Amino acid sequence: MYGQNDSLRVYMLSLELIERPSLAASAAAPAPGSEPAKVLPARRSLGRRSFWRRSFWRKLRGRLIVIALIVLCVRVFIGEASVVPTASMEGTILVGDHLFMNKLFYGPEIPLTHWRLPALKSIHRGDIVVFHYPKDPSETFLKRVAAVGGDQIEIRDGVLYVNARAVNEPYVVHHGPARSAHESMKPITIPPGKLFVMGDNRDNSSDSRDWGFVPMKNVIGEPLFVYWSYDAPSSRWLDDNLGHRLAFYGSIAGNFFSRTRWSRTGRLL
Repeated sequence: MYGQNDSLRVYMLSLELIERPSLAASAAAPAPGSEPAKVLPARRSLGRRSFWRRSFWRKLRGRLIVIALIVLCVRVFIGEASVVPTASMEGTILVGDHLFMNKLFYGPEIPLTHWRLPALKSIHRGDIVVFHYPKDPSETFLKRVAAVGGDQIEIRDGVLYVNARAVNEPYVVHHGPARSAHESMKPITIPPGKLFVMGDNRDNSSDSRDWGFVPMKNVIGEPLFVYWSYDAPSSRWLDDNLGHRLAFYGSIAGNFFSRTRWSRTGRLL
């Protein structure tokens, strides 16, 4: 039998067992007036980092697209850089001259269409122009305008006559005899809308004397200045073999300072 004290102990023990779950719950619950424990800030921090990372790449992609559009517009409508691989314009323009070409004044063509903007500049005798080769428009040539539509042109013993007057051409280079077949041409009249072009290196130029007139609509620009000139033969600039091209670019890196024609940098044309 239990005594009175034993009964009291059993009663207290039963109360303790009944209240223990509630005590555990109260221990887990926050005290009145206190803030609950927070586990979200770490997740929010990770979310913010991910958001800023996505935002950075979105902005970078947008800026690259804008830069690409600007470069495209400059190249199509204003000007572009190109290299001269042949000697037909020596000694005005040398093989290896890298030129910046102005296209804005010559009615640049709108991409994916055959529409051209209005030309802002007329073409005159003596101008150096860049044009699509009439026999193959995919090729681009660079020559000097000797005569325009309506002019009568003749070459006698290496001397150019336009409208029966000899033309002073201090830029022209002659290496062969003046009486060669290439240095003589009977009088012809240039049709309207056409140009008669020749290279300044008269003995080493394929031009209107060989393949005829250039339509004025084929003209796409004019060279403005030489921004870099590297001394290498035409065969290196014209070689399309990938291995040879890579070897050539490697040689440029190794001989950049010794073979760059520094005196031609910035020369106006």
